[in-house]
Amino acid sequence: MRKNEYPFFPPDFLWGGAQAASQADGAYQANGKGLNSSDVQPFLKGLTNIEIQQLEKEGMTLDAVKNAVTDTRHYYPKRYGIDFYHTYERDIDLLAEMGFKSFRTSLDWARIFPNGDDEQPNEKALKHYEKMIDYLLAKKIEPIITMNHYETPLNITLKYGGWPNKKVIAMFVKFGKTLLDWFGGKVKYWIVVNQINMVQIEPWLSVGVTSDQYDNMEQALYQATHNQMVAAAKIKEYARTLQNSNLNIGTMVADGTVYPASSKPDDVILAMQQNRMQYLFTDVQFKGAYPQFACNYFADHQIKLAITADEMKVICDNHMDFLGISYYYSKMVDSTKNKYEVNDTSSNPNLDANPWGWAIDPQGLYNTLSQYADRYNVPIIIAENGIGMYDKLEANQVVHDDYRVNYLGEHIEQVGRALHDGADIIAYCAWGPIDLVSCSSQQMSKRYGFVYVNLDDNGQRNGNRYKKDSFYWYQKVILSNGKQI
Repeated sequence: MRKNEYPFFPPDFLWGGAQAASQADGAYQANGKGLNSSDVQPFLKGLTNIEIQQLEKEGMTLDAVKNAVTDTRHYYPKRYGIDFYHTYERDIDLLAEMGFKSFRTSLDWARIFPNGDDEQPNEKALKHYEKMIDYLLAKKIEPIITMNHYETPLNITLKYGGWPNKKVIAMFVKFGKTLLDWFGGKVKYWIVVNQINMVQIEPWLSVGVTSDQYDNMEQALYQATHNQMVAAAKIKEYARTLQNSNLNIGTMVADGTVYPASSKPDDVILAMQQNRMQYLFTDVQFKGAYPQFACNYFADHQIKLAITADEMKVICDNHMDFLGISYYYSKMVDSTKNKYEVNDTSSNPNLDANPWGWAIDPQGLYNTLSQYADRYNVPIIIAENGIGMYDKLEANQVVHDDYRVNYLGEHIEQVGRALHDGADIIAYCAWGPIDLVSCSSQQMSKRYGFVYVNLDDNGQRNGNRYKKDSFYWYQKVILSNGKQI
């Protein structure tokens, strides 16, 4: 432990962690759950980490999705997760032991509306999640709930073509209203869509669109995102009718801002342009209109979105209440290598990286928090931050993960720095506090947690939980309110 140079955390700061139902819950056949977009992603043996991530960016074909439903040859890790559906009490006890003030998780859309277009919700699922939320509250842990964290019901892809279909808006709004009706009196903070800007990196998970469903894929993806923003605004509109002053409806982005490779004007301008296209999503949800630079980008790329005046009015009248940000690494652009294309970036030679090529850049978190705070002046929740690494369970059942302590400590220090500069940051959620299946690679071996889960990439071993060194470190961080890291 060392002294934090920026110990500027308010007394009511919400220290905690985050996960997704799609990566942790498991129990994919329990109590009428339907398959979601994460449930059909197999773990593919024999590939490098880079190859696995490239496949994630490419998405899934329609045939691959259909075949996955009945496939018995591959292992589908997210169907099993870490069995949090059954172990949530003992897992939440571990979070409480660390001193968690908040815990972000999702409520699986396909568990509550198994087909997405069901007439009535699955009450068994709602009652299960009610018990989980009540258990969090009993442990004095504030639930931060994501409505959709890569859990689009498979039927929405197969029957409706995913989120580009405007019919999906009403289905999701119905789901959102159901959650607010059941849990609005218990849950203050709601993130409608996880990482709404990740549609270019994880198209399948983000909007349930296969790589061969649309001729103009970029147009389909931006249409899908527009539809998600309309749905979020309609859910916010409904929340206002409930007259519950504690309800906060927010959006979330994954940090995708970039540095220029040099001070050359071409590099600086390209970085500015790329960053504006990252701010597009939050500009719409906090300012109520599409910025001109986005309209120009759409025109230059033959993207024609179906947008109505009524949709823009509901977006304009129902700005989001807060911003969630996930941050893992930074990127850069070099005008001699990269073009003005979303997510066309280069690796930064000045930074070290983890085994998956994710650059380690604590100051990048300070940079992105400051940029978003200056642009929107809204409360910010750090909805995810962490480092995936290979951990070793020693013979005496301990894990020495000093690399995780160093990474998180340096990033938490930069959160304090942003707070010191005036950013209104209300929560810090370390990603995957209990090991879970990786979103981008379907691996258990890519571990983030303070608690080791004894499962391998094939779902073997006993699933027992063991406290890592970082468990006791984070416990002390919370106890000191960030003064010691």
